[in-house]
Amino acid sequence: MTSMQRVYKAVLIVCILLVLMFAAQQGLFEHVTDSNWVARFIADGGTFSLLVLLAVGALFTAVGGPRQVIAFVFGFALGGIYGGLFSTLAALLGCVLAFYVARLTIRSSLQHRFGRRLQKFEALIIDKTWLKVLMIRLLPVGSNLLTNLFAGSTHVPLGGFMLGSVLGYLPQMLIFSFAGAGIGLSDHYQLGISIGLFIISSIIGAYLYRSNLRKQVDALETEE
Repeated sequence: MTSMQRVYKAVLIVCILLVLMFAAQQGLFEHVTDSNWVARFIADGGTFSLLVLLAVGALFTAVGGPRQVIAFVFGFALGGIYGGLFSTLAALLGCVLAFYVARLTIRSSLQHRFGRRLQKFEALIIDKTWLKVLMIRLLPVGSNLLTNLFAGSTHVPLGGFMLGSVLGYLPQMLIFSFAGAGIGLSDHYQLGISIGLFIISSIIGAYLYRSNLRKQVDALETEE
């Protein structure tokens, strides 16, 4: 690594830390988990508020915040379909952010700390990446944050990782989004949709778990 690359790396880390400090000081992470606050913020701010919430939601999930929470909150504020899609986009952006933070800044540190685990992780998902990641997201196995950081620290392709992540995120995000919408509107129909999606997602997850990938993913869970 050249001296200029070290400078760029240091600047990027400082910028990320400053953004996270600003978000924490402004209470944005607390607000994004408050259904009533988010609904009022969207009503008052329109399109701009959606962009702010998308950025905050991405940061929230990038640092390990539970994506199910923002799915519920955005479902409460935007409705089942739009809340589910919006929260999935936020979670995907958070996933990409964590992936690139690992790849561009702390990759060597993670490789030093988790060398053997990273090798096993890479061996597991380097082939048929989207399918393996889809299975991990649907079950789910291990930590979402660790999965993102581990992927960024290996040679796993971003395209396959993103595809598997978004396909794996979407069912669960819709489940919690429709639950939030149902509670917000006192609508038993939307709560019913949430339950139905949960059953379908569980069946798909169980099918994948019983496939020939089962032993590999079990090994990943043990390592993480």
